[in-house]
Order: sequence, then structure tokens, then C-alpha cells
Amino acid sequence: MALVTRNHPKLTLEGARAVLGAAQNHAVTMHCPVNIAVVDDGAHLLAFERMDGAKPSSIAIALVKAQAAAMRRAPTGPAMIASQVNVPLSIGLATASPSDQTPIRGGVPLIVDGEVVGAIGVSAGTEDQDAEIARAGAAALEKV
Repeated sequence: MALVTRNHPKLTLEGARAVLGAAQNHAVTMHCPVNIAVVDDGAHLLAFERMDGAKPSSIAIALVKAQAAAMRRAPTGPAMIASQVNVPLSIGLATASPSDQTPIRGGVPLIVDGEVVGAIGVSAGTEDQDAEIARAGAAALEKV
């Protein structure tokens, strides 16, 4: 039985900046100015950017999306039953633990060697745009 674990990958500031840069580049190609937050595996902010033209009201939402994806170790989005959104459960989870759950898509965990090392949250576009931009940012770590 192991009492401690060793050699876990950690997201560095340089890695967070690479994720943020990849997301920003994708947002530029989509002509979609957004807010981008990158957090570590404990949901602590490492990097943030509000692109010119992005809605200031979406700053906090980008951070919540990143934190929720990091803490849940899963993409953000509504609770589902089969292929249907479970609205009462989605609202209940978000109300009970707003920093750990949001029914809004656009938060994606950052995974290296099968372990979550952080997450990215994107906000100010549509949910589809935010999720696509977040996935583009997360893809920056797949090349590592």
C-alpha cells in the first residue's frame, strides 16, 4: 500500500499561457472575442485574458466554468438524463455548489497522461462557441 503518490504532472504558468494562447488564436479565427480563464487542478487561477470586445459581464463566468471543470474533472454543462437536460437537477447543483458546478457549457478539463492538471473556461460567445474555443485551448496540451 502506498502512503503517498509521486510524479504527478502539474500545469505550469508556461503551460497555462500556451492553453490560453491556443484558445485566443481559435477565438480570433472565429471572430469571437471572449474571456478566457485557466486554472490549476485545485481550481486556482493561473492565467486570464479578456480579449478586446469581450463582454465584461462574462469575466466571472469564464472563471466559474474553469473552476467547475477542474473540480469536477469533467466538462461543464447541464445534468442529463439520457439525452434530455434535467433542469431541476442542473439548477439545484449550481445553486448548492456554484464554484463546483455550472450548467453552462464552456469549461473543459486539461488532461495530461490521463490526469487532470487544470481546466480552461471560456465565456462571452454562445455556449457552442465557448465550448469549441475551450477545446481548442485544451488541445494545446495534447501535443506535450
